Amino acid sequence: MSNRYSIVAQPEAISFDQDRTAVMVIDMQNDFGSRGGMFDLAGLDISPIQCLVPPIALLLEAARKAGLLIVYTRQEHNSDLSDAGNDDSAHRIKHRRMNIGRVVTAPDGSESMVLVRDTWNTAIVPELAPQPGDVVISKHRYSAFFETPLDAILRTRRINTLIFVGATTSICVESTVRDATFRDYRPVVLRDCTAELIAADAARSNHEATLLAIELLFGWTAESGDVIQSLLAEAAAG
Repeated sequence: MSNRYSIVAQPEAISFDQDRTAVMVIDMQNDFGSRGGMFDLAGLDISPIQCLVPPIALLLEAARKAGLLIVYTRQEHNSDLSDAGNDDSAHRIKHRRMNIGRVVTAPDGSESMVLVRDTWNTAIVPELAPQPGDVVISKHRYSAFFETPLDAILRTRRINTLIFVGATTSICVESTVRDATFRDYRPVVLRDCTAELIAADAARSNHEATLLAIELLFGWTAESGDVIQSLLAEAAAG
């Protein structure tokens, strides 16, 4: 029998079933969260993303013990960028500014490429590496549902609730949350396990704006500690 968990959330508490819930780890890859990755090479402060690693690791440990499905996503492209859109497409133009496809040297001295699959740049950060039984989704746009098998995988497993962690809040997390809502999933975004570099130092950040929009119209937000506490309490009771 599947365990059922209840957590404090905004705008109201939410319950979910063990065998119908997946943790979505969005784009916790070297290009976004490691020294020498795309964001770091662009001169961006990646510390907000690096700070996500410990709480996400604790959440994944509890989720695996509880038997929840873990799904990782990686934003990545073919080495010839054939899946990055036409030369005049918004996706290609915006990412050209971030040096998509640029040949770089990985920290171990090997050759790598920015946002290109099967390279160091798009590998999940080592502290959060996928484990046997986890699902890894390769995506070539912000949303993990766009031209990927994600929806089919979730529906085959009868998943209806998605717990989101990762980066960045207002881009890849929000894009995937919106698409999840449109497909009638129940998204729960963990406030302390997501981060946004855009307007991070502004009085009203993109991170907070996204969380507000999600609470109002697209799903729920919660804290990882409340999820972990619920998972561990049920395990102890069982």
